[in-house]
Amino acid sequence: MEVSPDEIFLFIPCLTFHTPAKHFAMEKITAQIKDFIQYIALQFIKDPKLAELRIGHSAENKVNFRLVLSQPDVAILIGRQGFTASTIRSLVKAAAEREGVQVNLRIHSHEEERQYTAALEAKAME
Repeated sequence: MEVSPDEIFLFIPCLTFHTPAKHFAMEKITAQIKDFIQYIALQFIKDPKLAELRIGHSAENKVNFRLVLSQPDVAILIGRQGFTASTIRSLVKAAAEREGVQVNLRIHSHEEERQYTAALEAKAME
């Protein structure tokens, strides 16, 4: 059974504040990188229905991706001594830098995402 990445990944965009031309360019670059990350992740993970790709923009030309997976899939995608994840990050960063964009990719489990979100919420309430 062939499954489209759009049927599997939960895509969570964030608002950006760019001029219309820059905004369109950033959307295009972000979409290309998102598609690439989804394609690569699908080659490794065993439970794609639990995968989420969260996207945020922290600065004008900086995009943060958080790939949230089941714990066994995190281990598979990170690989031995982190080599697989490091290679994926290098490819994503190289492609983005050609377009003048900085990219950060975090790969973690749903539990780590809950902890991360809780920490952000606690910090926001301070």
